[in-house]
Order: sequence, then C-alpha cells, then structure tokens
Amino acid sequence: MPVWLKNLLGFFSLETLDTRLFPPKDLDRKNAVIKKADPKSKWNTWEFRFYILVFAIAVPSMFKAAMDASNETNPNYPKFAHLLSQGWMFGRKVDNSDQQYRFFRDNFPLLCGLVLLHTSLRRGVNLIAGNHKRTGFDFVFGLIFIFAVHGTNFFRILIHLVINFSISKYIKRNDVATTLTWIYGISSLFLNDNYRAVRFGIGFIDHGFQGIIPRWDVFFNFTLLRMLSYNLDYIEKRKSASEESNLELKNSSSSLSELDDRERLVAPIPLTDYNFVNYMAYITYAPLFIAGPIITFNDYIYQSDYKAMSSVKDYKRTFIYFLRFAFCILVMEFLLHFMYVVAVSKTKAWEGDTPFQLSMLGLFNLNIIWLKLLIPWRLFRLWSLIDGIDPPENMIRCMDNNFSTLAFWRAWHRSYNRWIIRYIYIPLGGGGKYRILNSLCVFSFVAIWHDIELKLLMWGWLVVIFIIPELAATAIFKNYQHEPWYRHVCALGAVINIWMMMLANLFGFCMGKDGTMSLIKTLFTTAVGLRFLFLSSGALFVGSQVMFELREAEKRRGVNVKC
Repeated sequence: MPVWLKNLLGFFSLETLDTRLFPPKDLDRKNAVIKKADPKSKWNTWEFRFYILVFAIAVPSMFKAAMDASNETNPNYPKFAHLLSQGWMFGRKVDNSDQQYRFFRDNFPLLCGLVLLHTSLRRGVNLIAGNHKRTGFDFVFGLIFIFAVHGTNFFRILIHLVINFSISKYIKRNDVATTLTWIYGISSLFLNDNYRAVRFGIGFIDHGFQGIIPRWDVFFNFTLLRMLSYNLDYIEKRKSASEESNLELKNSSSSLSELDDRERLVAPIPLTDYNFVNYMAYITYAPLFIAGPIITFNDYIYQSDYKAMSSVKDYKRTFIYFLRFAFCILVMEFLLHFMYVVAVSKTKAWEGDTPFQLSMLGLFNLNIIWLKLLIPWRLFRLWSLIDGIDPPENMIRCMDNNFSTLAFWRAWHRSYNRWIIRYIYIPLGGGGKYRILNSLCVFSFVAIWHDIELKLLMWGWLVVIFIIPELAATAIFKNYQHEPWYRHVCALGAVINIWMMMLANLFGFCMGKDGTMSLIKTLFTTAVGLRFLFLSSGALFVGSQVMFELREAEKRRGVNVKC
C-alpha cells in the first residue's frame, strides 16, 4: 500500500477520533479480537474489484440525482428558492434554511471567540493559583456563562437544579430517591414544554435580559442528563461508601490516577466530592453545556481533580482532531451550496421527481442531519479537549457506514448511548430475558427526550420493531458464521436493515408521513420504481460487503467497537 494512502486511511481511522477506540491494552483481549477477524484481506480479490467498480458508478450517480432534484434546473426550484441565501462558494447560493444549524453557523465566530476566552482565562488562573482543583474555576465561569447564554432564565433552570439536588441529598432511602429522580426528571420535560415562559411576577426576571439564547428549554434536555447522572452516581455511591474508605481514598488520590474510561464511570470518588459546588460546576461546565457530548459526573470529577496532570493533554492528537473537524465543516458547506435538499424537504417540492431522486433527497437530508449534529458536537468536544477534559466522541461512524440497527445506535450520539446503557438499559436488565421490552423503554425515553411529539414517539417504537428481525436472524444464523455463504446471507439481511432504518428516519426526521408514503408507493407501484428498488438493493448489497471488510480490517488491528 502506498505511504500516502496508508496515511490517508490512518487520518480517517477510528483511532484518531477517541482513545477509547484504541485496541485493548491487555494483549490477551487484543489477540482475542484479532483471532475473530478473517486473516486475509479481500481488497485485492476480483469480487472486491468489482465492488469498487460499482462504487465508482453508483456514488457519483447518487450525488448527481440529489443535485438534479434540488438545483436550479429542477422544475420545482421556484417553490423553494425563497429559502436560499447568498453563499460564498463559487458564486452559489446556500441552503441555510435549517433553523438549528443556521443558529450554529451564524454564531460560529462568536463560539470560536468564547473558546479562546475560556482557554485564556483557565491558563491565567492556573498561573496565578498554581495547582488547584479545576472545579472551582468551572463553578464560577459556569454561572457567568449560563447567565450570558440564558439571561434571567437562569433562575428557571436553577429551580430545576435545586429540586433535583435536594431529592438526592435529603431523601435518604435510595430506592425512593432513585424513583423520584426519574419522575421529576421526566416531568421536567413536560413542565418546560408547557410552562417555559411562566411569569414569576418579578420584574427583572420576567422582563430582564433573556440571554443570547432565550429558548432555554431547548438545551435543557442536555442539562437533564447531567442532573440525572449526578443523582444516580451519588445514590449509587451512597449505597456502598463508608466514611473510612472515603478518607483513605482522599489521602491516597494516586489510586485514582490510572483509571480507564470504563473504570471512571464508577470511580471511587470520595463522598464529600458530591457537593453542591461540584454539582453546579459539572452541570454548567461551559464546553459541554449547550449540547454535550455527555460525560458522567464521576468521570468529570475524576478528570477534573484526580487524573494525573501528565496524562491530561495530547496536543498532536488534538490537532489531528481539529483537522477532522475542519474537514467536516467543508463537506457540510459543499452540500449546502450544491444540494438544496433541506429547502426541498421543507416545501415538499418533489413533484415529478423519480424514485431515485426522491430517495437521494431523503438520503442527503439524513446526511445533513448527521453533519449538523456532528459539527457542533465536535467543536464542543474539541473545546473540552483543549481544556483538558476528554468526553466520549459522539459520532464514530459516517451515517452511510452502517448496516445494523443495533450497531447504528451504538455509533450515533455515542456518549448519549453510553449514558442510556449505564442509567436505563443495564438497570432494567440489559439484553436478558426482557430485551425487547427494555429496548422499548429506552427508545420511548429517547423519543420523549428529543421532543414531546407523537411522531417521534412512533419513530422510537418503529426502531424497536425493526430491531426484532435482526435479533431473530442473528439467533438463527449465528451457528453458521464459519460457512462460506454466511457473509452473503448477512449482506442480504443488511440490505433489509438499511431500507428499514432509512424509512424510519425519513419518516421521523426528514420527509414526514406524506413524503415517505409517496416514496414507498412509487417504489412498489411503478415500473421505474421497481427497477430502482432492484438496482439500489444491489448497490446496498455491495456496500454492505465493503462495510464488512472495513470492520474486518479494524479487527485485524485489534479494534472492535461493535458497531
């Protein structure tokens, strides 16, 4: 393999994103992963040379179909042209019509200035105060930051924070405290949805400075995850801790200096560290406050006050991460300047489009949704890495590099997935006897957490229904995994999985009921639709085989992220 190609593949590898994705340090575990991989690479076989040829034809065709369906040459262009703005790439207009990403895009310079300010203040305080616990700085800066972001709405958030803190601190029965934590946490979403602008009758709160982001409730969902994490970590600690062990740990903080990311979730933090200052510092930690990634309270306190200073920062890795972030921004800008698929989706301007064009409108819409979440998350994680706190990477796979429903949710919003597993899925019993029921509870919470809307709740239930065939097929065929035909049967199953995942997400996040039903009707009731269904399924089969081999190559390096 040429050196340049090897370096390029290394730049886009999983390991450059997050040290959690490294091969296991334990050689036995690493070798166990390597043994599971097919020792021979398939890239030089005639089969995979044919697959590469299919990619060379299919991928450019996909881009062309999306551009034809959303550019000036399309007859529907006048219906969505009013949503376009003047761009900066090659004299093209830009589709800046997505409200969520427009807010981030328009305020990007302000966010970069905030990163610089926060980092400079941290360095200055460190020089003046010397070796100190970071949480003191985070507490003070966090209060100022949250007031700047939400203005006097800070008091609305503070009410939730104090009530949540009081539940864990003053209700001594652990089971009752846990139950009330969940009841209040979920109820707060409904309260905010209905009473986010309720008047207090206090002039400076009701009519005062509302902050840069007046809609404080939009970002409260991430605050809720941190509230729940603090309470559940504290209650768990209270179940097992004793004052003697706490004193011993406090006097020997070196025992906390070599924990990996899994051990940090249950790090033996002294009980005295579960105090209000640390709670507020964690909740309002500026780099991760707006949208995460999510880091648990235990992990945050460990990295803030106990992690060995020599292991806090890796400037080379952070710089490579910055380059990956910059690359994603350029990809997003290219899509927004050359494919106006968001504007088309908003105006439902797809009349007369072919099934291929309709599906590409949906697919690139999903890619833009993926990017509009990935880019802010990577900026905030980059800010956190510069500051010395290493949260999990949220997006470790390209959205198009997924063939399994279960694996897709392990790679999409990964820090949230890890939070869900720790605080909901495992306490309910995990993948045991009631796996489907537990998954239903998980995705119901996920849907309500995203937005209190029936459409999203139905989306959550659809996802669970679509998991069932994969679980059944895995159970039936797992005994044949060493057969030569097994890989091809898995690829057929992957094609079905991908279609179901795309339809569920198109329904929930892109085209809604009308657009999705129009696509399904066209696929199955017209000759051109059936032809496209056959050809696209063949392309998905090829793509699945390539995805399998990419994961086998990772296993040969000792990397197995199970997604």
